[in-house]
Amino acid sequence: MENDNQVVAVTGASGYLGSRLLLHLEDQDLEKMVGIDTKAPPLPIHNIVRYRVDVKDSIEDILRNHRVTTLIHLASSRYANNNRRESRDVRDSNLELLKNVLQSSYAAQINQIIYISSHTVYGARSDNPIPLTEKAPLLVSEDFAYGYEQFLADQTLDTFAEDHPQIKVAILRCCPVLGPSASNRLFNLFMQSHPLAISGFNPAFQFLHEDDFAKLLMIFIDKELFGVFNAAGSGVVFLNEIREMISHRIMKVPSYLAYPIFTLSRLLGIQTVQTAMDLDFLRYPTILSIGKLEYTTGYRPNYNSLETLRSFTNSVLY
Repeated sequence: MENDNQVVAVTGASGYLGSRLLLHLEDQDLEKMVGIDTKAPPLPIHNIVRYRVDVKDSIEDILRNHRVTTLIHLASSRYANNNRRESRDVRDSNLELLKNVLQSSYAAQINQIIYISSHTVYGARSDNPIPLTEKAPLLVSEDFAYGYEQFLADQTLDTFAEDHPQIKVAILRCCPVLGPSASNRLFNLFMQSHPLAISGFNPAFQFLHEDDFAKLLMIFIDKELFGVFNAAGSGVVFLNEIREMISHRIMKVPSYLAYPIFTLSRLLGIQTVQTAMDLDFLRYPTILSIGKLEYTTGYRPNYNSLETLRSFTNSVLY
């Protein structure tokens, strides 16, 4: 398909991933871009129509009037991790946003929907295979609100794709996306006042550069790909390497102390950033296989995981 026949809409267009994606798409020969968000855009971008609306309401008219061919859904509310009830409310709200967007997309007869999911759907477990393929079971705990939301979104999208085969539905299960302008949950944990990890463990992490993320999305748009794909940068970075990059700010403690500390600290309101479930992702590796992605698209990242991490830490620490 030629780019100049495509109209791409992005929900959550003013967020980190949305704004970086639109900045990259600005250089492509698209017919038009449509940005949808409740917030004002952080960057000036050409060839775009912007709407300050909430996708909890129908966006069918917007999609139909601009003859949108592909919609990339990034809109969501952030988790504050204050308590289980609030986390559940955020999860339910985000799932309702997804259902509204899917319904609007169907009514507007768009061609393709791309949803950005997360590696956390696989769960952090001691028996996780390395690497995890797209066929691995999704074993995330309901107690990990964000990952469990992505699991439920996966099911919602799968049902939608079965019911509406004329719409190409793509799910990208991404490792953390980083870059000079990143705001990422994982590193919000690392950059708090007293981050903790479990002693005796040195798990590996993958990172996807924001520029590679945008390039990858353009491939999906061009080829109108559908299905489930893992997405990650090449190589890995170990936790001890991350500790060195941020001046050993991550304190390691035994597991028999770490979990009670976090449970108590949350009950007392001392900290609400890190949860006991987060510790599992700092203990057990969740490494994605990108073999299917490479075979299907020919995609090769320009940045490996270490280079991606450095681009982020250099921007926030120096």
